[in-house]
Amino acid sequence: MKTFRIGGIHPKENKFSAGKHIQVAKIPHHVVIPLSHYIGTPSEAIVKKGDNVLVGQLIGKANGFISANVHSSISGKVNKVDVQLDASGYKRMAVFVDVEGDQWLPSIDRSSDIIRECNLPKAEIIKKIQDAGIVGLGGATFPAHVKLTPPTEKKAEILIINAVECESYLTCDHQLMLEKGEEVLIGTTILMKALEVNRAVIGIENNKKDAIEHLQLLAKNYKGIEIEPLKVCYPQGGEKQLIDAIIGRQVPSGKIPIEVGAVVQNVATTFAVYEAVQKNKPLIERVLTVTGKNATQPSNYLVRLGVLLSSVVEQAGGVPNGTAKIIGGGPMMGRSLMNLDVPMAKGSSGIVFIDQKESIRKPAKNCIRCARCISVCPMGLEPFLLMAQSERNMWTEMENNRTMDCIECGSCSYTCPANRPLLDYIRYGKTTVGGIIRNRK
Repeated sequence: MKTFRIGGIHPKENKFSAGKHIQVAKIPHHVVIPLSHYIGTPSEAIVKKGDNVLVGQLIGKANGFISANVHSSISGKVNKVDVQLDASGYKRMAVFVDVEGDQWLPSIDRSSDIIRECNLPKAEIIKKIQDAGIVGLGGATFPAHVKLTPPTEKKAEILIINAVECESYLTCDHQLMLEKGEEVLIGTTILMKALEVNRAVIGIENNKKDAIEHLQLLAKNYKGIEIEPLKVCYPQGGEKQLIDAIIGRQVPSGKIPIEVGAVVQNVATTFAVYEAVQKNKPLIERVLTVTGKNATQPSNYLVRLGVLLSSVVEQAGGVPNGTAKIIGGGPMMGRSLMNLDVPMAKGSSGIVFIDQKESIRKPAKNCIRCARCISVCPMGLEPFLLMAQSERNMWTEMENNRTMDCIECGSCSYTCPANRPLLDYIRYGKTTVGGIIRNRK
């Protein structure tokens, strides 16, 4: 069975919410919709205090090519446009809205009818995706329309749909495939048309056999779409690792997937593309997993953007007793939340409760030169060396040793027998080196 060639680990899966139907999360009295919850330039607010907004209405206009529109996820009155702490702990501009009813833009098709045919030309498809504010929903949150408009000298040969969901605990993509499989396949055909490719492969790890069988059955009616079961191996959801696993091509250092003829989109992004193109629905909600070993009700919820995570957790039975840490996202690549009064964002995929035993960091010891961190690094880096250089502010050396290639998967820290905080130091150094490179340009 296929997988990527370099590194990788297999942490405990802990998919406690697998098979739990997607529930619609309650809409609270107030929401806080960030104007920057994706990679790129923040959008610019086009509403002000006192304005009335409808569900799906544009409230933040993209500010540049690598930027994304932001739409209201609820109807009501704008209370203010102000800063709000996000899941990363930074203050970001956001639109605060007091909820009044649930009135949608009349242009949005809210019916459950599945629309299979798309007769729009390539340019109109990409414009609809751009207008809808769709970004990558696998965690990177890169504006989707940018990937669909590669440089003129580059030609896509294959579309790869990332349905791997290799992170422990998370099941939002898995359940989406089970419940919205037809729409995912239609979204795939739309993306194929936008890229002008004849082949698409949906990669799914083999621990989701029901999703594989379901999509394989549906895919018989869709020309050019293949369902590829993959060996379970973390971090196979990284797009460079997924490309290697499916077509056996490795993206060169410092390059992007189009260099090897591939474009990768997340499966949830693909569903959002279907809704944008076929239903005129902008990205205003997404599926979120709420889970943990002691979680009262491990579940998958369809949550409107801007809803405070505390509201969703309350619906899921509250924070379980003994919780010492709450992770936004998965435990490998997610980050600890300072509190739950942060808004649901486009990149929010999970809330994971970590108990006292698991949350305690063991004391770091001296490196024993075992080279395990090297053997598991999916990018072929030397994490022990990068950490040592980061500790000593050796930024030139870190750049030369390809620290910018690090995908921050955490495999090195996970496997280190000396409990060294490898990723923490590499992430710090990568941020610093990235700033130096940007200033140089």
